[in-house]
Amino acid sequence: MERLDKFISTQTSYSRKDIKRLCKSCEVTVNDRIVKQSDVKIDPENDVVCVCGEEICYKQFVYYMMNKPKGVLSASNDKNAKTVIDILPQQFRRKNLFPAGRLDKDTTGLLIITDDGDFAHRMLSPNKKVYKHYIATLDKELDDTVKERFENGIVLSDGTVCQKAFFEKLSDSRALVKICEGKFHQVKKMFLSCSYTVVELERVQIGALKLDSHLAQSEVRELTKSETLLVFNGEIDQF
Repeated sequence: MERLDKFISTQTSYSRKDIKRLCKSCEVTVNDRIVKQSDVKIDPENDVVCVCGEEICYKQFVYYMMNKPKGVLSASNDKNAKTVIDILPQQFRRKNLFPAGRLDKDTTGLLIITDDGDFAHRMLSPNKKVYKHYIATLDKELDDTVKERFENGIVLSDGTVCQKAFFEKLSDSRALVKICEGKFHQVKKMFLSCSYTVVELERVQIGALKLDSHLAQSEVRELTKSETLLVFNGEIDQF
């Protein structure tokens, strides 16, 4: 059993104060009965709770796919800039959401937003070999030495050694890169080590989960259970 206000607050963006006010206004029902006290105990998995006529479905964790646009921070909150949590539609909002991994402010594409810390840790740990796929557009034509350098492991200007990465040339100035690490600005720094500047960068896949082609930039949808499993079903042995 769980307090009504705690249940609603964890499943929505309502604060405890909001819930108390809504109860007093007869806007909260449990099993079709109006509940005016926000501290009553309910069974989260069996009782039907509605707020303002909308049912609050119990979910231990949620997993959202966002097609991240440029100009938005991959953070839960920031005093000076708009974050990916700020642009979430109201129906997706609830407590403790965060982006699982970061995309640079000017990088677009697949971002997973969740409140499941264990899921995020597994996805981001280099030891789990969950490869993130990026399409990079460069400032000049690629030469044939870049592929070998990426697949041997790039050494950054500060001496940091990157794990070997998959590299596929897509056109004269575009390439697909797959890495299982998440160092700060890693893909951009790897190219910079080869004397290339990344002018556009998009993440298109994590593990075997691909960015939904029907999802416009800034749009969000919930992942199915099978889709969350795809994250850990990518190519374990890339080389």
